[in-house]
Amino acid sequence: MTSIVPAPIPRDLYEEQLRDIERFELAIEQYLSGEITEDVFRVMRLNNGIYGQRQGGTNQMVRIKLPAGTITPQQLELMGDLAEQFSRGWGHITTRQNIQFHFVELRRIPDLLRRLADVGLTSREACGDTVRNVMACHLAGACPHEKLDVTPWAEATFRHFVRNPLGQRLPRKFKVNFSGCSTDCGQAMFNDIGAVAVTRTKEDGSIESGFRVYIAGGLGANPHPALALEDFTSKEDLLPTIEATLRVFDQTGNRDNKLRARLKWVVDQLGIEEVRRRVIKLRHTLPASSTWPGGIPPEVSSVGDAPAGTAASGEVTAVGQGVRVELRSSDPFMRWEQASVVRGAAKGTVSAIAYAALGDITASQFRSLADIQRDLGADVRLSNRQNVVFRGLREDQLRTLFDRLEAIGMARPGAELARDVVACPGADTCNIAVTQSRGLAKAIGDELEESGLAEVGGVRINISGCTNSCGQHHAADIGLFGAERRANGKSLPGYQLLLGGHVGQEQIHFGQKALRLPAKNAPLAVARVVRKFANERSAGETFTAWLDRAGGATSVAKDLLDLDVVPKPDDAPHFYVDYDETGPYVAEVSESECAT
Repeated sequence: MTSIVPAPIPRDLYEEQLRDIERFELAIEQYLSGEITEDVFRVMRLNNGIYGQRQGGTNQMVRIKLPAGTITPQQLELMGDLAEQFSRGWGHITTRQNIQFHFVELRRIPDLLRRLADVGLTSREACGDTVRNVMACHLAGACPHEKLDVTPWAEATFRHFVRNPLGQRLPRKFKVNFSGCSTDCGQAMFNDIGAVAVTRTKEDGSIESGFRVYIAGGLGANPHPALALEDFTSKEDLLPTIEATLRVFDQTGNRDNKLRARLKWVVDQLGIEEVRRRVIKLRHTLPASSTWPGGIPPEVSSVGDAPAGTAASGEVTAVGQGVRVELRSSDPFMRWEQASVVRGAAKGTVSAIAYAALGDITASQFRSLADIQRDLGADVRLSNRQNVVFRGLREDQLRTLFDRLEAIGMARPGAELARDVVACPGADTCNIAVTQSRGLAKAIGDELEESGLAEVGGVRINISGCTNSCGQHHAADIGLFGAERRANGKSLPGYQLLLGGHVGQEQIHFGQKALRLPAKNAPLAVARVVRKFANERSAGETFTAWLDRAGGATSVAKDLLDLDVVPKPDDAPHFYVDYDETGPYVAEVSESECAT
């Protein structure tokens, strides 16, 4: 398993990071004094990982990159300090393994960025038309099913592109994801670059490990599955392949219409064969360049990328979407263990998931997690389902971990259970959200708890506050995205319900539309679907397989039609007020800085 401590940032890069911050600090003062325009400042702000908020003024959101979701005790402690001293007392894990802090005062951001630099972190290019955070499976390096430990490859990709002149003014954002095997916990199938570790047998009978690279996937209002670039990409060719793809995107992407600017639209226009031809042709020229480092990146060669391997005997935990988790005990520790622990790595170590409801972690929880990580000598990663994963544990440490997580409210069985609802920030802070997705997520969780359905396994629920799928609603068993509705002469919050999204085995099936719902009926609808699935599924049957057998999304939706009814305002005024709001619903949308 890869070292728990990311390689330290070289001194010259650290000093360059500090110079970046000084330049940004100057730009802030110039912007506030009127010396530079909003448009000029926006590019600088976004490239430094800073978004505006719907509250306006100088409230800002700071997004911190964590390549492969890796985080150290020192960094966790800092997250606690930042939450307490700069934000509202807590931080938020995103579906791309970042940490976000909201309501940060603009003038204070340079001080926050310097503190990040001191512990080897950055927000650079976490936003804007850049190469975003590089993701990997949360079990990379600890998974019994993986072909390679993709952790150092994600780190190498991050290091190669951060501050790279090529990635500063792209046509649109560019996302890179790694998966250690075809189960695709790293979500390779719906990103601009998806690198899946694979092996092949050579002519001499030896086994060679490398990657199958997929390109041009994406979610948003027009989801596209990623397409295979080639069947096998050698390790030496991986970074040249990613850069060549980025260069083709930079050359051909639409700079006039941001709604059609992602790589998926380039493939839509030129065709996959032409894009493939251009990428491979350009790739051949890169290693010959005098500036190309060549070979295996040092981030990989210094720590290795050997897979965790599978234990010769004992339990090997299944992973990935569709895994059926069954809680067979009334003991709290045993229930947590059954839902949250992954076994089967060759070294005998285990991994365990700490449940962070809605991806939120308080300042005190951050500090406690740091203490736990340090005391247990564990490796910690953030997952794309907004949880915290402890890896490299001994069996005899599990009880200690559970007890300490329970003391800070993070030991509920959550992973792969219905209660583990994923949501984007929504209209709480986002400029383009039309609904309070976080509020709905909590309401769905409450409804599932009250209905005795929260611990149904093998069903993933994801929510976005608009069509842009930051909550990844298209890829979930049950997905919802926010939309304004009109009824009885008034606006009210609504959602489109999707069923059957699935990622795995190097394939993606996007959720199919079931029906539209008023927001206040969405929790009941979700609970009905979860109950129907729990009652009707056969042994080992996934949600997707059950849905197909049940006749598909439109067939299941027939049992929900009574919920697609909006009462009159006088009869049910709460239908016209969104979750976490007190006044009448208004769909307030301003200019997008990030989505699509």
